[in-house]
Amino acid sequence: MKIALFATCIVDAMFPRTAKATVTVLERLGHQVVFPAGQACCGQMHINSGYFDDALPVVANHVAAFSHGDYDVAVAPSASCVASVKHQQPMIARHCGDAALENGANAVGAKTYELSQLLVDVLGITDAAGQLGSYFPHTVAYHPSCHGMRLLRLGDRQLDLLRTVGGIDLRNLAEPDQCCGFGGTFAMKNADVSSAMLEDKVASIEASGAELCTGGDASCLLHIGGGLSRKESGAATMHFAEILASTVEAPVSVSGEVELLTGRGRS
Repeated sequence: MKIALFATCIVDAMFPRTAKATVTVLERLGHQVVFPAGQACCGQMHINSGYFDDALPVVANHVAAFSHGDYDVAVAPSASCVASVKHQQPMIARHCGDAALENGANAVGAKTYELSQLLVDVLGITDAAGQLGSYFPHTVAYHPSCHGMRLLRLGDRQLDLLRTVGGIDLRNLAEPDQCCGFGGTFAMKNADVSSAMLEDKVASIEASGAELCTGGDASCLLHIGGGLSRKESGAATMHFAEILASTVEAPVSVSGEVELLTGRGRS
């Protein structure tokens, strides 16, 4: 199968290891991964802030980038961006009266999957250790993102895959479905509320005793990672794609520092 990678802007700019891990997992299964030129932001930030007219050219760019390539399905390591592609982009085109763009957005959205959706629903992956060779001997807590739960209705797809990773020690979080407080521009417009929500999430992670908090949205992990770092808790964050990509022969590092495009941070 030929799979188009939608890297998303936050992954591309700040968490390139997540995009590389996504490619690694898919290529390990024998699929060809392509990267459509011209892709950029999905427009979610504009849309969530109410700037519908400003979002229109962003949506049009995404639809154009993913409308003409030779691929079977598209995948993104981000539930929130896939939710935007599937639900928000057609809405913006409809709001702005562009029927052709709406049709194009619906067509692109129908072929776009979040990573766990693609692995479980399309590729039939239910045993990460057995089918992917995933091995990650660390204590891990799992945070389900709001968009993944409520818009994409991912259920336990990500968690079920993590449960089958070799060597992993999964720890339960108290109130796991509680929002981490990021919410895109919500964290900036409502900083005090966002910070209070983050404190609850960080406390839950610390209480679990996990070395790492994982999930399927880089934005949530960025927010949570910042909270953990400021508390000097010793825990860090990692996208679940990196955990799936880790093997006995090529383990993913969970300590030390990794050079990112924006500076330095824990891996």
